[in-house]
Order: sequence, then structure tokens, then C-alpha cells
Amino acid sequence: MAELITEMLVSEYETIIAKLGDAATDRQIISALVRDGDWSETGAREILQLARGYGTSLLRNALALAAAMRVEDGARGF
Repeated sequence: MAELITEMLVSEYETIIAKLGDAATDRQIISALVRDGDWSETGAREILQLARGYGTSLLRNALALAAAMRVEDGARGF
């Protein structure tokens, strides 16, 4: 189930980023995530920092562990 959800989310975010173009600033990405991804400003900033700081390798494993532990919404409350 987590794999299907992940594929859907990747597709959604690819669409958001494609609309912005390769030269998008962090501010533009955050605004697009708020507008098109239904994120709060704080949540959008946080996921952008996570993506830039950790990349797919670490985050993929964190997703797998969270799914195995059945942790949907973490302690930070985003």
C-alpha cells in the first residue's frame, strides 16, 4: 500500500515541479506546495528541507520504516 501511495505522490510532485521549471527557487516551490499540494507553509518548508537535506535514499528507508511501524503522522504534527 505504501508503494502505491508513494508512486501517486511522486507523480503529483513531479507535476508541481514541472510547472515551475528547473530554475525554481525554494520560495516558488514552497508556494506551489501550499497552493497545489495542500501543505501549510511550515509543512511545505519542512518537506523541502528534508528532500534537499536527505534525498531519496534516506527518506525511502524512513518511509519504509514508518510504514512498517504504522506511523502515519509523526510526532511533529505536520
